[in-house]
Amino acid sequence: MRFTALPTDIVRAFQQGEPDIHGQTPERAISDGAGTPCRHCLKNVPKGDEMLILAYRPFAALHPYAEAGPIFLCAAPCKRGGGASLPEVLQTSPDYLIKGYGADDRIVYGTGAVVASDHMARRAADILSDAQIAYVHVRSARNNCYLARIDRG
Repeated sequence: MRFTALPTDIVRAFQQGEPDIHGQTPERAISDGAGTPCRHCLKNVPKGDEMLILAYRPFAALHPYAEAGPIFLCAAPCKRGGGASLPEVLQTSPDYLIKGYGADDRIVYGTGAVVASDHMARRAADILSDAQIAYVHVRSARNNCYLARIDRG
């Protein structure tokens, strides 16, 4: 199992001013250092650093399950995070919403759950053990914002 951040080419385009999915230029703000998870480095944007706020849809095509919402990114180029270890941004909340998706990018019903952060990796592994699951999304349990993707190792 591996935690997957947003692809660097997509993030660099936003950092260079490419419009978000609503056609708007990403907003710029200064991070207060808490609750500002960058979806590329998978760390909180450091306090005092500039960050981007934009609308993002983690799906290639439009369809009823293609949720969109706000995300944060470091405004300056950052190194892509991810891998086998639980990233920093998934260690800052007591719980997270996780959902399994099929190869057709549709939610597989029965996989969605709010799980305690210390049980998230185990529950995601259980979901991924089902052959019909292609990947898992991790979202904020409070705001439903997309945080990261979990793929098979």
